[in-house]
Amino acid sequence: MTDIEFAALMVSRVCHDLVGPLGALVNGMEVLEDERDPAMRADAIKLVTMSADQALARIQFMRIAFGAAGSAGAELDLGEIGRLITGLLEGGKVQLVWNVPRLYWGKDWAKLVMNATLLAADCLPRGGIVTVEAGSDPAAPSFKIRAEGLNARVTEDVDRAFRGEALNVDARHVQPFLTHKLSRTVNAAMTITPLDGAVELAAG
Repeated sequence: MTDIEFAALMVSRVCHDLVGPLGALVNGMEVLEDERDPAMRADAIKLVTMSADQALARIQFMRIAFGAAGSAGAELDLGEIGRLITGLLEGGKVQLVWNVPRLYWGKDWAKLVMNATLLAADCLPRGGIVTVEAGSDPAAPSFKIRAEGLNARVTEDVDRAFRGEALNVDARHVQPFLTHKLSRTVNAAMTITPLDGAVELAAG
C-alpha cells in the first residue's frame, strides 16, 4: 500500500464516521423548518442536539487519534484522552471503564491507546464493556485493554490488518492497520487475543 492509498483510506474512514451524525443533523433541521407541532419540534431539537454532540465528539477524537495534533515529541494528558474516548462512545452500546493514571505520554503512545481502545470497542458488535488499564511509569508506557460482551470477537479481516497485512485493507479495516503502524512506530510488542466472551489487547 502506498502512502497516498493509506491516506485516502483514512479520509474515507473519517467521512464514513461523520456521515451518520451529520445526516441526522440535517434531517432534524428539515423537520424544524416544516413542523409546527410542539412535540415534534421538541423531538427534532433533541435529535439535532444529540447529532451535533456526536459529530463533535467524533471530530475531537479523530483529530488526535488519526491526525497530527500536537508538535513532534509532544506529550498528551491521558486524562484528556480518556475524556475524548468517553465522548466518542457515549450513547452507544459500549461502556468505557478508564482505569488509567493521570499521566502524560508521548503523542504516538497516546494515539496508540486511543486506536487500541477503539479497536476493542469494534470487537463488541452487540455492545459490552471496554476496560483500559495502564502502567504508572510515564517513561515506559504500557497498557492492557479488555473488551467483554456478547459475541466478542476478532474478525479475520481485522486480525490481518492488525498484523500489518495491507494487501486487502479497505476503509473499514484501515483503522486496525493504523493501530499496527503506530505500534511499530513506538516499538510496542502489541498483541490482540480472543478469549471466551472477551478480547484482550496489550502493549508495552
